[in-house]
Amino acid sequence: MKKTFYIILSMWYLLSANTTFAFTHADTLRGSNGRGRDWWDVQHYDLSVIFDTASHSINGVTKIEFSLPGLQHDSMQIDLQSPMVLDSAVLGVGADRGCLLQIINEGNVWWLKGAFNKLDKNGCVTLYYHGTPRIAVNPPWDGGFSWKTDSEGKPWMSVSCQGLGASVWWPCKDAQWDEPDMGMKINLKVPQGMVAVSNGRLKGQPKETTGEGYWSWEVKNPINNYDVSFYIGDYVHWQDTLIGEKGKLDLDYWVLRQNEQKAHKQFVVVKQMIHCFEYWMGPYPFYEDGYKLVDAPYLGMEHQGAVAYGNDYKMGYRGYDRTMTGIGMNFDYIIIHESGHEWFGNNVTAADMADNWVHEGITTYSESLFAECLLGKEKGQKYCRGEWRNIQNDKPMIGPYGVNEEGSNDIYDKGTAIMYMIRMMTNDDEKFRQMLRGLGKEFYHKTVTTQQVESYIASHTGLDLTAFFNQYLRTTDIPVIEYSIRHKKMRYRFVNTVNGFTLPLTVTANNITAPLTPTTEWQEIKWKGGFDIKFTKDFLIKTEK
Repeated sequence: MKKTFYIILSMWYLLSANTTFAFTHADTLRGSNGRGRDWWDVQHYDLSVIFDTASHSINGVTKIEFSLPGLQHDSMQIDLQSPMVLDSAVLGVGADRGCLLQIINEGNVWWLKGAFNKLDKNGCVTLYYHGTPRIAVNPPWDGGFSWKTDSEGKPWMSVSCQGLGASVWWPCKDAQWDEPDMGMKINLKVPQGMVAVSNGRLKGQPKETTGEGYWSWEVKNPINNYDVSFYIGDYVHWQDTLIGEKGKLDLDYWVLRQNEQKAHKQFVVVKQMIHCFEYWMGPYPFYEDGYKLVDAPYLGMEHQGAVAYGNDYKMGYRGYDRTMTGIGMNFDYIIIHESGHEWFGNNVTAADMADNWVHEGITTYSESLFAECLLGKEKGQKYCRGEWRNIQNDKPMIGPYGVNEEGSNDIYDKGTAIMYMIRMMTNDDEKFRQMLRGLGKEFYHKTVTTQQVESYIASHTGLDLTAFFNQYLRTTDIPVIEYSIRHKKMRYRFVNTVNGFTLPLTVTANNITAPLTPTTEWQEIKWKGGFDIKFTKDFLIKTEK
């Protein structure tokens, strides 16, 4: 999800750039694979939630099926954030109906103790809980529950929790690296007359006459915890299909009743977008669950198979082109960006939040790929370069590991610059396209480290990218090329770079172009082009004469 738009947020990032944050034991519990997590692997979630819209409270049950990789274990860490309360936990062992577990609360962690040593290869724990979930302060950036009303005064609710975590509203193993291998079921009970939309496919709904029963949804594929969501309101629905690379893909649209007419017009771009993304990034990763676009009471989020839409049915970003090129006004930013996450973020997922540039950088680059599909390569590239104007260089893009913390907000726009520059250095669009598609295939439905992604890109492009990635991911320094022209000779070198850094540049003046491969050492070429020179605009660098 994009996070750079509000002035107050930009100010916060500027103020925090020079602030050192001390991480706590609670941060480590949340962000690391510690002793209460490392011995069990989530296979399936079964979540049932009852919503009390009058009191803004919920109560529910989470059933977690898990496997055991063979490590020793004496307790299980379950995440559930205050003010939510875990009431009880029952462990299923073999043919036994289950045994009650001891619960010890430590902040947002609930330690379960009991007969775990009786487990063999698999286990199941059932968690009963209730509470009044945190209200979102500024969704989706500062997330939680959004209890709103639509333009007709009817209740309209949803949740956004990237970074904050799914444990803000249901008990789980709240970690990006452990997705349920066999998917999950989501059952939502809401007041009569309201519709509850969630991830995956609709499997059941309440009786129309009495309202009794649940809106039941099923996800067949692995899913990030923060992608699990709900949308409750006066929704109408229509369905379409397209024939994609893996056959028929179901497309579902759920919008507020009063938005149906304009949604039909705005959402027509979906088919063109999916065909474009499949060409560049490979087959849509969740054919089994389908693609869904849902009206949301906040700007948007990449909820897997149920993308949140809140762009006010405007082109660009709420009617604004953040690239300042004019190109961004040719499409709806939120539909394109959040849907792009289905490939990077939802399919290929960073195991640690510190590596979330994999989500945001490649997805932000997918915007320019769509612009290219729509308007041609030149405008797609211009759009991408326009996003670089938002780079702040406040801190490294890779954050601290093991504490549930992202790096700089530059993971979006500096991330897209990285992908753009790799394409330029590859100098072979088909090779670059196959590399993107290969990432989705190699890491299909997997969690990854940045080292795995870096190695894959380097291997498939044939480029030595070690210094390149170190420069742009792990420092805030923008390479500076120093140069001087004297006696028809040009001297040049890079400064402000890591060891071994270089780029394939070109310099042009008076219809004379010369290739350069600067390093940190001074180099010299003969030059007859004069003093009014221009370096290639395809790399994120600065120049100093």
